[in-house]
Amino acid sequence: MFVTWRLAGTLPQPPPAFLVADSDVGRRFLLNDRQLDRTHDGPRWLGNPTIADSFVEALLYGERVRRSYDLYAWVVMPNHVHVVLKPHQKLPEVVRWVKTATAVRANSIAGRKGLPFWQREYFDRWIRTDKELASVIAYVEANPVKAGLVALAEDWPWSSASKPTGGKTAGATGEREDGGGR
Repeated sequence: MFVTWRLAGTLPQPPPAFLVADSDVGRRFLLNDRQLDRTHDGPRWLGNPTIADSFVEALLYGERVRRSYDLYAWVVMPNHVHVVLKPHQKLPEVVRWVKTATAVRANSIAGRKGLPFWQREYFDRWIRTDKELASVIAYVEANPVKAGLVALAEDWPWSSASKPTGGKTAGATGEREDGGGR
């Protein structure tokens, strides 16, 4: 499962032209993601190393201690996150826990009280083949490079590219390359 969510207030209201309806959801997601990478409008709390570290800590805790999911890849950008995982619970429960745990910590670090940290919605997409999984992992880990934050993906400290997640890649989807079941 590929999941993305962003900070509250990262997109101005009314929605900018890049959010105009498009029949291709994947294309629209890529356009939105590129815009989020390039914008300096709105909050960028995840650019605070202490807040980014606390998010990574919670994400790894969810896998290793809570065992809520298997984590394949992730990146923390200044105003949004991408996570590739295999949930062991219903996805809304997993996302709710991660967002709640990280929002409380982040707001405390930032000296904010009673204010929303994350945007309510999130984007998710099933990954159906091992080839697609490899492509999504590459996309997630290359995000800081494409945003111009670092030259090499492994130079971004808040990413699975710099902190491997146990080598979970090939064969993770339970599907053959041709999309058929095993």
